[in-house]
Amino acid sequence: MTKKPQDKRKFKQKLIHKYRLVVLNEDTFEEKLSFKLTRLNVFILGSLFSILLIVGTIFLIAFTPLRQYIPGYSSIQLKKDATKLVYKADSLQEVLEVNNLYIQKVRALLTGEISEVLFDKDSVFQAIHYDKDSMNFEPSLEDLQFRQEIESSDRYSIFNEATKDVDIVFFAPVVGTISDGFNYEKKHFAVDIAIEIGTPVKCVADGTVIFAEWTAETGNVIIVKHSSGFISIYKHNGALHKHQGDLVESGEVIASAGNSGEYSTGPHLHFELWNEGYPVDPTNYIDFD
Repeated sequence: MTKKPQDKRKFKQKLIHKYRLVVLNEDTFEEKLSFKLTRLNVFILGSLFSILLIVGTIFLIAFTPLRQYIPGYSSIQLKKDATKLVYKADSLQEVLEVNNLYIQKVRALLTGEISEVLFDKDSVFQAIHYDKDSMNFEPSLEDLQFRQEIESSDRYSIFNEATKDVDIVFFAPVVGTISDGFNYEKKHFAVDIAIEIGTPVKCVADGTVIFAEWTAETGNVIIVKHSSGFISIYKHNGALHKHQGDLVESGEVIASAGNSGEYSTGPHLHFELWNEGYPVDPTNYIDFD
């Protein structure tokens, strides 16, 4: 049933019919405020106020920290901390995998399970991305001075005697006084040579660097794999001048003596010599005097 034109006019008149809203003083009936209103104006104003209220509420919830007080929303600081922890855990996992592979290869070499270096450092570090443009490969002033001092000094000392009982000839890494000798019973599988900080530490024979890192207990450590199943270990260094995978020659400077690591009791070189996975007394092969 359709509405009659007369009914439509009445409905329109009701919408636009004017009313007066008056605010009076209750005691004196004095008129304070008055507003002229229509039903249509009230409807429009009410609708606009409702829309603005809804939009404002949505904005406060979506773009301000107030949403963390609404049940079901987590705090902003908690999300930031969780994101940082995720990135940190991912980085630590990559570093842990690399370190585990280092340890496995070094253990295999020390125990004689493998006779040559099979460690491919490029395949290990392919998961770690470096920004080559931001890396500075220029040597420092101290490094340049150290290189000039070493190049001007005698690189191969003919006075460092070597053993003739094996196929490989060993030269002394440093010349100094032995402060603590090799003792198998005390599990001191090395000789400690007292020297000054900064003394060049030389490689005892040709070989390949299989480890060159810093450890909390023994400071800067470098390990070199030689022929005939020999491995030489140099600990408590002040600085390392070679990296894992580098080929080194007999008498070549690979580190500078120091006093690094928690187990160090003073400036000295802790030198170990292993053969086929077993520790041997370095003084049987090298004259340190």
